[in-house]
Amino acid sequence: MRFRTFEEMLVWQDARKLTALIYSSASEGLFARDFGLRDQIRRSAVSIMSNVSEGYERSSKREFAMFLGYAKGSAGELRSQLYVALDQKYITEDQVQTAYESVTQISAQLSKFSAYLRTIRGLKLTSVTLFLLLLSV
Repeated sequence: MRFRTFEEMLVWQDARKLTALIYSSASEGLFARDFGLRDQIRRSAVSIMSNVSEGYERSSKREFAMFLGYAKGSAGELRSQLYVALDQKYITEDQVQTAYESVTQISAQLSKFSAYLRTIRGLKLTSVTLFLLLLSV
């Protein structure tokens, strides 16, 4: 599969859906009034999709892989913040489970994609063929 834009990437699409879920969850009840955690968890979610897109727009596979690593770090940060929100009873266990499953899947996609980028040689970023790499997650 070839990507002409970052919007075509499954991992970016999944991160976008996760971001919408986080924004929705953080807009309710007491969570909406905890400005620090609300803003931080939103920034973590946005950072995942932003780093995927920024890496894609960079000029080398190496830089792209580096930005996928940043996105993966933001995914870990988001998982940790879900526990804080749960412990404060801002979100339910079901909400945590849904978001956790999504962010864990995204994290695995990022790992596989980054590993793939680090192994290929001589390919231009825009002509990378992934052979269902991300779909196997």
